[in-house]
Amino acid sequence: MNLMFLNSLEKETGEGRVRTAQVSIGENQGSLHVLWTETKEDGHRTQENWYDGSHWDELLAAFRERLFMKQCDGFKPVVDVSGSDLAGSDGRSIYIQMLQYYSEANSDEKLYEALRGWRLKQAGREGKAPFIVATNRQLRMISAFVPQTVEELQQLPGFGRGKTAAYGADILALTVQCERNTSFPLTWVEGEINREDFHGWLLQEKERKRKAEVEKQEMKRTLLEAIHRGERLDALQEQIKVQRRDLLLWIEELDREGYDLEAYIEQVLEQVPQTEREHAWQAFEQQGDRYLKPILQTVYRDNEFSAKEVDRIYEWLRLLRLKFRRVNGLKTGEAS
Repeated sequence: MNLMFLNSLEKETGEGRVRTAQVSIGENQGSLHVLWTETKEDGHRTQENWYDGSHWDELLAAFRERLFMKQCDGFKPVVDVSGSDLAGSDGRSIYIQMLQYYSEANSDEKLYEALRGWRLKQAGREGKAPFIVATNRQLRMISAFVPQTVEELQQLPGFGRGKTAAYGADILALTVQCERNTSFPLTWVEGEINREDFHGWLLQEKERKRKAEVEKQEMKRTLLEAIHRGERLDALQEQIKVQRRDLLLWIEELDREGYDLEAYIEQVLEQVPQTEREHAWQAFEQQGDRYLKPILQTVYRDNEFSAKEVDRIYEWLRLLRLKFRRVNGLKTGEAS
């Protein structure tokens, strides 16, 4: 076999013992192979064939996925090849990941909780999910780097001109009350990061995303089965154990992916008085479908509602918007 790549890995197993392994890529008569050879604690050597074929892209995919799983299991390369993980990302992506990693360990918890409180109120005023206003990671970065001006805030990922124009004043009103021991620009962050710990964090992030994707697909399957049974929103919420706002976001995502939800949407909308549905439909035609708050205000004008009643109105407005977009051949945009 023509050996093309070989690296050794070690895993600490306790009491000073180390388990060794090797991963190799080779070629034999036009066939490509990826082999994992591991020495067990009893000294017995085992071998796994991760790939046997002729396509280099498939080989690399198998190599990276399986090696990643071994690293998650505790194996560390004797010769660090972690740069291959970073090589797949551009410089901007790596920089953002470093900011995220640093902010998770160095955020101001008091400021972070204040920002979360502001976000919850702001999302309620706009009829949006809180993560659309700002994600937890964005709030973590704010609380770690404590920007004092709009220009500094705009140096954080996700805070362009639009978001800073909408929320900058509120955010800075909180941050200017806090002291900070760092400065902008944030080019110093890379020098403060332990590369080995950062690489470990990247591996954990990959595993977290993989598990989240598996859970997401299972959640979709469960939701689709319940929808096809015609279960009401209350029953759906109880079955898949999510908040009602998140449940509607899931339904919107399934609609974007092309699943046929028309019958279910009609079933839910039938519970809403026809005059209200017609009024809302006309408002969508006149004002557009990007924002729901103006639609609610147009339909109900000066009526007073409790927070729970407003949430229920937003629920059927979201579903009516899906129908409106489908009828008019419009793309489903960001829910708000």
